[in-house]
Amino acid sequence: MEGPSSRSAGTREGTVCSAGRRGSCEDAETDPARDMKTHFRVCRFIMETGVKLGMRSVPVATACVLYHRFFECVSVRVYEPYLVAMSCVYLAGKVEEQHLRTRDIINVSHRYFNSGSAPLECDKEFWDLRDSVVQCELLILRQLNFHVSFQHPHKYLLHYLLSVRSLVNRHAWSRTPVAETAWALLRDCYHGPMCIRHKPQHIAIAALYLALNSYGVELPVGEREWWQVLCEDVTKADIDAVISDLLQLYDMEAKCI
Repeated sequence: MEGPSSRSAGTREGTVCSAGRRGSCEDAETDPARDMKTHFRVCRFIMETGVKLGMRSVPVATACVLYHRFFECVSVRVYEPYLVAMSCVYLAGKVEEQHLRTRDIINVSHRYFNSGSAPLECDKEFWDLRDSVVQCELLILRQLNFHVSFQHPHKYLLHYLLSVRSLVNRHAWSRTPVAETAWALLRDCYHGPMCIRHKPQHIAIAALYLALNSYGVELPVGEREWWQVLCEDVTKADIDAVISDLLQLYDMEAKCI
């Protein structure tokens, strides 16, 4: 398996021990840009794995936040990121009450790196990897002091979309995929640590702001800007900061292809 392998949990990034700690074969490079690319790729792995497992959007978002929170505290050169990601998916399913079997997570992850391959046999190698996922889950819980419930921007964006839709001409709204674009922008925010750097309300406002501007949809002008009406504590600087971080993620995506 090219990513989290069933053979001593070895990967292309290093060797994973029972609790996810890397072995001595890890590359010693300390370039922050390299770490950012690694996190971007791993979060893309989390999202694609979540889709194949039939996870809802909020559990997938929780898995990404767990991943970013964990590596906010430790170095990506110490723990194998793909093993941590698998454990985050497993833990997020529990947190958001969408329980997943470890066997399903392992098999989907295996096929992610080995397209078209058969499911793993329930042999010693499989059980070793399963034990690594479970032990890594406990490590994440301890590292985060069991703080695993998060407030996501999803409910705010839904509220903001309903509010803005009532202000826009219905024909103009139906001709432009503002809602779909805003949701896509929100999902993309979880590829990087920006999802834990900004308030969820601010991320939701910024996603909607960028979607509206992308399609040239104008809202009625009043005494205050529409985004100030929807979220009193957000400023234009907050919106610009979120959009700037999001654009950096898209630049990172181009470099990761």
